[in-house]
Amino acid sequence: MSFINYSSREINCKIVYYGPGLCGKTTNLQYVFKKTKPEQKGKLISLATETERTLFFDFLPLALGDIKGFKVRFHLYTVPGQVFYAASRKLILKGVDGVVFVADSQVERMEANMESFDDLKLNLAEQGYELEKLPCTIQFNKRDLPNVAPVKEMTTILNPNNIPVFEAVAVSGAGVFETLKDVARRVLFELKKHY
Repeated sequence: MSFINYSSREINCKIVYYGPGLCGKTTNLQYVFKKTKPEQKGKLISLATETERTLFFDFLPLALGDIKGFKVRFHLYTVPGQVFYAASRKLILKGVDGVVFVADSQVERMEANMESFDDLKLNLAEQGYELEKLPCTIQFNKRDLPNVAPVKEMTTILNPNNIPVFEAVAVSGAGVFETLKDVARRVLFELKKHY
């Protein structure tokens, strides 16, 4: 649910990076933050406990233009992937406009990917969202590692609804902006339908 700030003439949209622990959500956001011009981004905020990392920052992509005279600002969040932080994940999903599901491509992480994807659908449903009706993009991360599952197999397991998929190596930035641009474009498309 985007937030409209009439005084600054901005529409604020929330995009959440979701996925299992250590799949690359934080690495995605850190790369985007590092490569975004200072005048286009806010401060990177890390809400960290001893074992949990949640990152947040907002940025104003100038190239995306505006909607009826309002600039669009995106707020990017990561969720903690560890299973025992379910309450934090639910809270961070509140008011979400778009989701990037980051899957770890390593064969031994397929079960964790499936559990996290099911958790995403459940948490969205509890807040009245349907994944099928929400702008969503899937990223198959860590494609540079030697023990990755084939894309076709990952697609069969994690993407029965034909959500757009991008292969990525977040540590080097490969596929990071392509993933973000896709979900941002989908969020803007939904916004334009309502404003």
